[in-house]
Amino acid sequence: MELEALQEVVQAMTSLGSTLVAISPQQAKYSKQLAKKHGLTFPILTDPHNKVAAEFGVVYRLPQQLKKLYMEFGIDLERFNGDDSWELPIPARFIVDNRGDIMRAEANPDYTNRPDPREIISAISPDE
Repeated sequence: MELEALQEVVQAMTSLGSTLVAISPQQAKYSKQLAKKHGLTFPILTDPHNKVAAEFGVVYRLPQQLKKLYMEFGIDLERFNGDDSWELPIPARFIVDNRGDIMRAEANPDYTNRPDPREIISAISPDE
């Protein structure tokens, strides 16, 4: 749902000279399937073993009870992510300028609490 919501602001971002990129520990073949299924027009880069997410300090290991729940729902992170770490990135959003400087960063361990994608437009728009 988050990626679909982000898709809604891609055109506005492009018109402002910006690019949206998602990063996921999920293997590329699953990200490609996801992008096709939901009509995503922005790239989803692969972060094997959550190396990039670890650099940003947003990785956590699922506790055993949550791992069991994921498996009961058919969510097999070992298969999707290609490793047995059972680690995921905390949902985070970074706005990076063309020099590579982080202009804004948001992360929340509660995956249900995500910022409105329209806030990205406000953050990158020169008129705001």
